Amino acid sequence: MHNPFVPETLDGWCALHLMYRVRWDRLAGKAPAEREQIAAAAMTALADPDGGPTAPVQILGHKADLMFICFRRSFEALARAQLALAHTELHGALEVTSSYVSVVELGLYEMTGKIHEQLGARFTPGSDEFEKAFDEEIETQRQRVASRLFLDIPKRRFVCFYPMNKRRGESVNWYSETFERRALMMREHGMIGRRYAGRVSQVISGSIGYDDWEWGVDLFADDPLVFKSLIYEMRFDEASAKFAEFGPFYAGLQFEAGGLGAFLNGSVPALT
Repeated sequence: MHNPFVPETLDGWCALHLMYRVRWDRLAGKAPAEREQIAAAAMTALADPDGGPTAPVQILGHKADLMFICFRRSFEALARAQLALAHTELHGALEVTSSYVSVVELGLYEMTGKIHEQLGARFTPGSDEFEKAFDEEIETQRQRVASRLFLDIPKRRFVCFYPMNKRRGESVNWYSETFERRALMMREHGMIGRRYAGRVSQVISGSIGYDDWEWGVDLFADDPLVFKSLIYEMRFDEASAKFAEFGPFYAGLQFEAGGLGAFLNGSVPALT
């Protein structure tokens, strides 16, 4: 039975973020050509026969040196990617610093309310007819936005990833707010993001039940200053100011799969 107080989500790619520190000492004795071969084998291992994209990112700062963003059709496919990388020579020079498991999602706050209202005028809520009509409408919405659920990883140079929660404290609890109040705050939150359309590409993934935080946020841009502006401005809306909690931030440079060898050889790889 569909709960009218719980917003529906549309789910797409299964997502895995893998963060590593490179043990440069383990690569020090290898010739540049050998490092290129090691890199090529690793990227071949991460290639998905079903078309799921993978993006390598050089991370800035101490939290990691390298991050792989993997989008796949299933958790089984994510498991194959992680295991395939673990069996490459490169993995012997990598030290895991963090990871994140989630599913790309689109939240339907406003749409959930509208569907319940429209179908409630035709069917008894909770009836078989209502549930069937509701599922059919959600499937229609899923088909309409399929390209946003199974998107390519945006080809933009700069990347910012962070996890976040909605607060569940005794005095401030997002989940105890009314559906209408939450929908209004999310609408205001989304309006800020729309003002950055064209300057930043955003991918939201749900991780409730999969990881330690509730959502993962990937931002992609051609200018890293847009991350600072967008996230700072969003801190002032009510949904963030009162209810948002943020995890660690990872910022870096996305590069081509063929650039991993250059990275291992000490050059900042390009994104063309």
